[in-house]
Amino acid sequence: MTAGIRIKLSLMMFLEFFIWGAWFVTMGTYLMTNLHATGVQNASAYVTQAFGAILAPFVVGLIADKYVSAQKILGVLHLGGAALMYYCTVAGNFTQFYPGILLYMIIYMPTIALANSVAFRQLTNPNKEFPFIRVFGTLGWMVAGLLIGWFNWEHKGSLALTFQMAAIASLILGLFSFALPDTPPAKRGQKVTVGEIMGIEAIGLLKRRSFLVFFLASVAICIPLAFYYNFTNPFLNEVGMKKAAGIQSLGQFSELFFMAAMPFFFVRLGVKKMLAIGMLAWGLRYLFFAYGDAGNNYWMLIAGIALHGICYDFFFVTGQIYTENHAGERFKSSAQGFITLATYGVGMLVGYIISGPIVDHWRTGESSHNWQTIWLIPGGIAVVVLILFLLFFRDKEHTEMRPGLDIEEPSPQIEI
Repeated sequence: MTAGIRIKLSLMMFLEFFIWGAWFVTMGTYLMTNLHATGVQNASAYVTQAFGAILAPFVVGLIADKYVSAQKILGVLHLGGAALMYYCTVAGNFTQFYPGILLYMIIYMPTIALANSVAFRQLTNPNKEFPFIRVFGTLGWMVAGLLIGWFNWEHKGSLALTFQMAAIASLILGLFSFALPDTPPAKRGQKVTVGEIMGIEAIGLLKRRSFLVFFLASVAICIPLAFYYNFTNPFLNEVGMKKAAGIQSLGQFSELFFMAAMPFFFVRLGVKKMLAIGMLAWGLRYLFFAYGDAGNNYWMLIAGIALHGICYDFFFVTGQIYTENHAGERFKSSAQGFITLATYGVGMLVGYIISGPIVDHWRTGESSHNWQTIWLIPGGIAVVVLILFLLFFRDKEHTEMRPGLDIEEPSPQIEI
C-alpha cells in the first residue's frame, strides 16, 4: 500500500467518525434545551441509530456487494447526509426534526461498513495495517468533541452549529469519496441470501452454550449502554460541568490506551475475565455518575467518563475477537454481522426505548432530574447481567475449540 493510499484511507476514517461525533454526543442536550424535547422524544431520536444498524446490512450486502462500487455509494450517502444534517439545524420543533434525523441515520449507518470495506480491500496485511487506519476514526470523534468544548457551544446555546459542522464535513467526505481507491462489488453476478446479508447464517452457533450466554449478555449489556449515549451530555451540562463535550473526549483517549494494552490483558486474563471486567466497568461508571457532582465529587464524573475504554474495549472488542475465534472459518463474516445486528440493532433499540420514560419519570422540574436514581437503574442492569454471565458462561469451549468447526444446521435461505 502506497503512502498516498494510506493517507486517503486515514482521512476517510477521520472524517467518517468526526461527522458522527460532531452531533451525536450533544444531540440530547440540543433537543432538551433548544427544542424542549421530553426524555421519550430524546430517546426516540437516538433510536434511529438502531434502525440504521438494522437496515445497514441490506445496503452493504445487497447494493455494495453486488451492483455498485463501495466508494461511490459512500460518496452519494454522505452527500445526502450533508443535506439532511443542514435540515436538522433549521427544524423548529421535534416533530420537524425527527424525520430528518431518522432518514440521516438510515443512510449514515451503512457508511461505517462501507468505509471499512474500502479500507480492507486496499490492505495486504489487515491485522497490522487496519488498526493504524482505524485509529484516525477515534481521533476524528475526539477532535469533534474538543472543538465543541473549545467553542463552548453547549453553554452558549449554539448546538445547532454542531449539525452544520457535521454537514460541512459530510459534504467534504462525500466529494472526497469519489477520489478513494476503486472498490468494485465483490459478489457481482452471484446470488446473495438474506442469511448472508443479516448474518443469521450463524444462528446455529447459539446451540453452543458458551456462545449463547455471550450472545444474550451482549444484547443485554447494550441496554445500559443506550442510557450513556442518550443522556450523559444532558446530565453533565445539567449538573454544571463546563465544556462537557470536550471533557467527554477523555473516553476516546481511554479507548485508545486500553486498545493498545489489550494484547497484554488478553493473554493474562482470558476471555471470561475480560468480558466480566468490561461489564463491571459499566456498573462502576453509572455508580460514579449517580453520586458525582460538579463540586467535591467532580472526580467521580471524570472517572465515569474515563472508564469508557474498559467498558468498550474489554467487552465489545474482546467479544469481536471471541466471535472471530469461536465461529470457525465458515461463519466468521456472518457471525460478526449477527452480533452487530443483535447489539447495535436489538439491544440498543430496547435500551433507547426504556431510557426515555425512565428519565421523564424522574424529572423534578422544568430542566432538572433525579439523576442519582436514573443512573442507578442502568447500573443495576449491568450488575445483573454480570452476575448471570459469571454464573453461566464457561470459557472451556473457547480455549479448547478446534478451528474451522462447522455447524450443519444453517437457517433457511431466501436468495436475492
